Amino acid sequence: MASGPNGGGNGGGAGGGLMKNMSLLRLQYYCVLGAVAGAVLFATLRYMPAASSGAALSTTSALATAAAPAGAGSGAGEHRKIKGTAPAPAKAAAKVVTKPKEVVVFNFGDSNSDTGGVAAIMGIRIAAPEGRAFFHHPTGRLSDGRVVLDFICETLNTHHLSPYMKPLGSDYSNGVNFAIAGATATPGDTPFSLDVQIDQFIFYRDRCNDSITRDEPAPLNMLDFERALYTMDIGQNDITSILYLPYDEVLAKLPHFVAEIRKAIEILHKNGARKFWIHGTGALGCLPAKLAMPRASDGDLDEHGCIAKFNNAAKKFNTLLSEACDDLRLLLKKSSIIFVDMFAIKYDLVANHTKHGIEKPLMTCCGHGGPPYNYDPKRSCMGDSKDLCKLGDKFISWDGVHFTDAANSIVASMAISGEYSVPRMKLTSLVKPAKSKAS
Repeated sequence: MASGPNGGGNGGGAGGGLMKNMSLLRLQYYCVLGAVAGAVLFATLRYMPAASSGAALSTTSALATAAAPAGAGSGAGEHRKIKGTAPAPAKAAAKVVTKPKEVVVFNFGDSNSDTGGVAAIMGIRIAAPEGRAFFHHPTGRLSDGRVVLDFICETLNTHHLSPYMKPLGSDYSNGVNFAIAGATATPGDTPFSLDVQIDQFIFYRDRCNDSITRDEPAPLNMLDFERALYTMDIGQNDITSILYLPYDEVLAKLPHFVAEIRKAIEILHKNGARKFWIHGTGALGCLPAKLAMPRASDGDLDEHGCIAKFNNAAKKFNTLLSEACDDLRLLLKKSSIIFVDMFAIKYDLVANHTKHGIEKPLMTCCGHGGPPYNYDPKRSCMGDSKDLCKLGDKFISWDGVHFTDAANSIVASMAISGEYSVPRMKLTSLVKPAKSKAS
C-alpha cells in the first residue's frame, strides 16, 4: 500500500479503493468470527451432558464451561471430552453399613480382668513365666494364663477382649476391655480409676457414632452398644488399701466405694447399656500377700487359715454392692443387673480345695520363700531364683495376689453357672452365645 505522501496528489481515488478493500476484509473477518463462535456454541451444546433436572443449560453457562481453562477448578479434568463418547456419570459413595455383632462385651475393672492394658499404657514389659500355662508367652495379664473375663468370652463364643489402649494387634469388633491393673473405684486414687474408664467408654462410643454418621467404617454400631454385655470387677484395690485401719473405720469407707460403682452403672445406662454383670470382691483374707504380712498372733485366722477381719470387710462390701444392684434393678427400667458373689466362689476354693484338686490353697505358685505362703513382698514373681510350681500343678494363687489359669477356670465356671448370682441367672441366659464357626 502507497504511503500518504506518495498518494497525496491522486485525490480520493486511491484512498477510496483502500477503504473499500478494508470494508470487504472487515466483513470477511466478522463472517469468519461468527462462524467460529457458532461452531463453538454448537459443539458445546452437542457434547454437554444433560442437566440432572432434565432442563437445558443456559447459553451463558455453556459458553463459560467451554471457555474454562483446562486446569481450572477441581473438576477441570471432568470437562475434557472424548469425541463421540458421553462422559460416565459420577458414582455415588457407597454407604458403609456396620452389621450388628452377635456378641459384644465391655469390661471395666482392675487386674482381675486386665488383659494387657497396664502393660500397654505404662510400657511395662511383663516377662516369663507369666502366660506360660495357656498363651505360652506373656500377654500383659498378671497370671500364668487367662483371667475370668477370658473364660466369659470363650463361653460366649467370642474372642478375648482387646485392651482399650493397646496399640498393636487389637480387635474391637466384639467390644473393649477398659480394665487396668491397680485401678480403683474411687476417683483420683489411680490414673485409670473407674470414672476414667467410663469416660473412655463414652469417648469410644461417640467416635463410633461419628464414623457411622460420616458413612465411614466403625467397629460397632449403636445397636451393638444397646445389646452388649457390660461386665465390672472392681473394688479390691480400694478395700486392700484401707485394711490397715481399725475395723470400724474400714466399714465406714465401704459405702463410698460402692457409691462410685453405682454411679458408673447409672452413667452406662444413660448411654444405652442394658445388660450388666457385676462381680463382687473375693476372699481378700485368703491371699498369700496378706497372710505373709507380719502379725502378732494367729488369733485372727479362721478355720481355713484366712484372716477373718479382711474377709469380713470383703463380705460387707459385697452385701452393700448387692443391695445397690437391687435398688438399681428397680430404678433402671428395661435393664438386667446381675450381681455375682465372688467371695463365696473364691472362698470355696480354699475351704473345699481338695474337691477342686488343689493341695496347697494358701501358697503361691510363683514366688519366694517356700512354705507356707511362698511370698516375699520385696521380690516379684518375675525375679531370679523364684520358687516356681511345676507346670500342671493346681494352685489358686499365681503370685500372691492374682489367680492362676486353673483357678480362674474354676471361678469362671461357677460364676457363669448362675448358682452364685442375684438374681439367679446363667450368663448364657442373659447373653446368647455366638454361633460356632463349625456350625
